[in-house]
Order: sequence, then C-alpha cells, then structure tokens
Amino acid sequence: MQWLLTGALTAGLVLSASSAMAQKKKGGAKKQTTPPAGAAGTTNPSGTVELDQPSGQPTPPTNPDGTVELDQQTPPAQTAAPATGTASGGICDIDPSACPKAADIKAASNKDIHAEIYAVQQIYALRARRFEINPYWGFTLNDQFVNHPGPGLAINYYLTNVLAIGLNGNFYAGLNGDSDFNFENRRATHVAAPLNEYQFSAALNFTYVPMYGKFAAFGDFIFHYDAYVVGGLGTISSRPIPVIDPNNRKFDYELKLAVNLGLGLRIFLNRWFAVTAEVRDYIYNEKLENLTIATDVTNKDTWYGDNQITNNVQAQIGVSVFLPFSWEYRLPK
Repeated sequence: MQWLLTGALTAGLVLSASSAMAQKKKGGAKKQTTPPAGAAGTTNPSGTVELDQPSGQPTPPTNPDGTVELDQQTPPAQTAAPATGTASGGICDIDPSACPKAADIKAASNKDIHAEIYAVQQIYALRARRFEINPYWGFTLNDQFVNHPGPGLAINYYLTNVLAIGLNGNFYAGLNGDSDFNFENRRATHVAAPLNEYQFSAALNFTYVPMYGKFAAFGDFIFHYDAYVVGGLGTISSRPIPVIDPNNRKFDYELKLAVNLGLGLRIFLNRWFAVTAEVRDYIYNEKLENLTIATDVTNKDTWYGDNQITNNVQAQIGVSVFLPFSWEYRLPK
C-alpha cells in the first residue's frame, strides 16, 4: 500500500511542474538581470545580459523587430590612441645634434668626391673603327751569337672592337752586332758558327683581342689593359755573315718569305694612349754560309751551305696612339 501512495505522489509533482512551464506569463515588464560584479558579458538593447559574450567586443547589430543576428559579422571597434599628454616631435626635436646644419651642408659640398668604380661598366677604351699607331723598339731573345736590335712601326685598323688588320715593319740595317758570347766563344775555341744578319722585315697582320680588364696600382690608380694575339705573312731581308772566308766572300741581302706569330699586352694610360709589350716570332728559311772553302773561291754558288728554318724571336716594347682620340657610345634603343 505504501508503494502505491509513493507512485501517486511522484506523478502529481511531475504534472504540476509541466503545467508551470507551459503557463503564459501575464503582463508586467521583464525583470532585468544584472551580471555579477567582475563577470564578463554585455547588455543587449532589450536589457538582458549575454554572459557568453566576451567583454570589450562590439555588440551585434539589432534588427528593427528587436531580434539580434548572432552570426552577422560585426566590424571591429576602433581603438582610440592613448593620450600621451604631449605632441610627438621629429628626430631634430629629440636629438638636435643628429640634424645637419646649413654650415655642415656647405662644408660637405666643398669636399672632393671620389667616384665609385663599378664592377661592371662600359669598356674604357673602344677600338672599333679606330687607327692604332704603334712605334716600338725590338730586340732578339733567342740568338746567342748576333744581336738584332732595331726600331719598328705597326699601323692597325680595328674593324670591330676585337679584330684588326694592319701592317708592321722592322729596320735592322747597321744595328746587327756580335754578342759577347760569340766573341768569347770564337776566341777560346777557334771555331766559327754560321751567322746571319737582317736588313728589314715587313708583314701584313691580323690582330685579335680575346680579353681585356683592369687592375689597381699605386694606391687609387685604376689601369685598363687588353691582351691580344697577332699573326701575319710577309718578307724579311737577310744574308749570312761571312766568318769562314771573310776575305773572299761577300753576301748580298735577299728577300725570304716569313711568317710571324705573337702575343701582346696593352696598358692604357688614358682612352687613346697605351704602353705595349709584345713577343713575336718571325719564322723564315735562311741560307747559311758553307763551312768548307771550294777551290774556286770566286764561285758564289759554293759560298752557300744548307738551308735552315730560322726563328727570330723578338721582344717589342713601345707605345700605342689611337685615332681619333675620342668617340661616343651608341647604346641600343
């Protein structure tokens, strides 16, 4: 009996709670709920408090019918700049010594300006469509018995900046002479070697400039240079020096075909003047004196002995002058 009374009492409590929740509120204003002190939340226009709304965030906009769209994007609120109480100044107000004065600017304008040298720049001295006049002094490097010094002149015209065609000539007449080694050797051994001497040489040459650059020297000086190879075909006038029978033999100069190959270096002192150094090998077929004396000493055919390929390796030191002196760069449009 007791469990029947307990079940009836429980059912009555459930029905009374359901009816209380379904009953409509009559008249009167809604009681505003105030959040507890220190709690986060914001107050809606209707006076209610959204406890899950983060404090400091803007309130979502309210529709005309009083409803609120919680998923509507709200622009962030602009934060006012903190008031410092004083106006911020420039660097000159903070540190007057950091700002240049009129006197300092005037003194700086009178200073010498050292132009910067860029790693990549235009060619210092153009060669295209210019003439090169190259006087030089030459001397033989590989002949131990006879010295062949003499002046020379080369004239080149550069078809492009790296390719030139030109002429060169050397003059030796009256300047050939026995070396000290030859004099001492003949006196000590009483043995004579066949010798030869030159009168002049001339050649048509082609010059190619494969490289150019610059280097620093003597402090702030920048020197520009180029290296070139040269080769050509020409003639050389030479003859044997009579040492076997000098009393009866007297040789005449004869022209021989000569080929020349060389390497050179130019160091520019300005845009039209340069110092040159070159080594060139003049190769030709030389007629040597006969080492034996024939019965008929007047027969010139017996004066000559073997023919020999001769290399006259010559060093040439000189200067180059380029004409015209100046030019104008033409840059692509």
